[in-house]
Amino acid sequence: MELKAKKEQLLKILQGKIPEDVTLSTVEDCAPYGGDWTRLSGNPLLVFLPKSTEQVALILKSCNDLKIPVIPSGGRTGLSGGAVVTQSEVVLNLSRMNRISPVDILGRTVRVQSGAVTEVVHEHCAKEGLFWPIDLASKGTSEVGGNLSTNAGGVRVIRYGMVRKWVSGLQIVMMNGNVIELNRGLEKNNTGYDLIQLMVGAEGTLAVITEATLKLVRLPQKEQALFFALSSLESIRKLFEKARRGPFEILAFEFFSQRCLTAVETKLNRRSKLESAGEFYVLMEIELGLGQESQVLLEQWLEEVLEADFVKDGLLAQSSVERREIWGLREGITESIALTSEVRKYDTSVAVSNTVGFLKEAEALFGSMKLGADLYVFGHFGDGSPHLNVVKQDTGDHKTFMEDCDRFEKELYPLIKKWGGSASSEHGVGLLKKSWVEMSRSPEEMALFRAIKAAFDPNHLLNPGKIFD
Repeated sequence: MELKAKKEQLLKILQGKIPEDVTLSTVEDCAPYGGDWTRLSGNPLLVFLPKSTEQVALILKSCNDLKIPVIPSGGRTGLSGGAVVTQSEVVLNLSRMNRISPVDILGRTVRVQSGAVTEVVHEHCAKEGLFWPIDLASKGTSEVGGNLSTNAGGVRVIRYGMVRKWVSGLQIVMMNGNVIELNRGLEKNNTGYDLIQLMVGAEGTLAVITEATLKLVRLPQKEQALFFALSSLESIRKLFEKARRGPFEILAFEFFSQRCLTAVETKLNRRSKLESAGEFYVLMEIELGLGQESQVLLEQWLEEVLEADFVKDGLLAQSSVERREIWGLREGITESIALTSEVRKYDTSVAVSNTVGFLKEAEALFGSMKLGADLYVFGHFGDGSPHLNVVKQDTGDHKTFMEDCDRFEKELYPLIKKWGGSASSEHGVGLLKKSWVEMSRSPEEMALFRAIKAAFDPNHLLNPGKIFD
């Protein structure tokens, strides 16, 4: 059956069964839902904006019966093309399903729908002194369903780990329309396979997550931010070693290069308050114990660090305003780079102890290739997740830039494999990285991936072409 005929038949099946405002059918209305933050985009056959799990189940079953592929989406803040339309698929956008239930104080959980915005969940739980510890630069736009589907990380992975640690129940809808409750929010349930962990990180290729029970922790009681200028990658490692032995709990240990800081200062008009510049910068966020003694110990630690030969300058934020200003430098990097020129992003992961060695080789590799581009390096040093961004120089053209990136990529991923790392640390695979998945996964693992996909979605209709073909 031709695509146009399938579209008409699908609309006929759903007519009167879902409200009219759930369906978008014109090219103009559908266009914004065809892509994500990668700037890749396609033309959806239709877009559905369901308001309930029942509507999701009806839409999926109808599409399954007609063999129409479906792409689940939410805030579309992904950086790997996981929500991009490629073959005029139907888009199922869950942003309207954003209900957040009251916090369960005893169980320290909260039940939310997939369209709940991450930052709104934070604000909701903070009223009870609790926190869902997934903190992302995109938290004001990203949604819980997408966080779960990509196993999102963020700036506090060093303290709390990835998303998969912070979910105890899921409601999912299969492509055939079956609605299944997974684990029901139980803390302990040793009765067979943990299907929740299959859903988390599956990028919407196995089923559609409609609701989740999220696990919460107490809000950090006394947070402080520190900012340092350093002379080298090796200096970052030394500071991290010192911080690991510090009289505090590390919540975040972020780093970025001088080139990244210059972009933020130039494009976003934000300024560092450090008196001395460095080749690299580190932003630390820590949690102190309560009482005056912990503050005294921090100040003694900071004094020792500032006297060390590997630190060029540093400061301790003296107010919440200054803390936000420091974080503004780190969180503004992605936006400022996007405003600079075309960019190709590499979301890499290696063991923390290998981060410096890997980055030195990656920088040397990039420099030796003499590309018409600049390398912007930043990311999560504390959990071994550096982000490499290749940015086109002003004098270059799009075609040459893409060819340069392809050449660099073919050398970079084998380098990641050499260091025992991963081609995607937290952004997922999507479209952009599926050619390199097998650099991080064995043939035996890939065979299991395909068997699992076939078990959940035998017609291969859910987010087709993502993660692997």
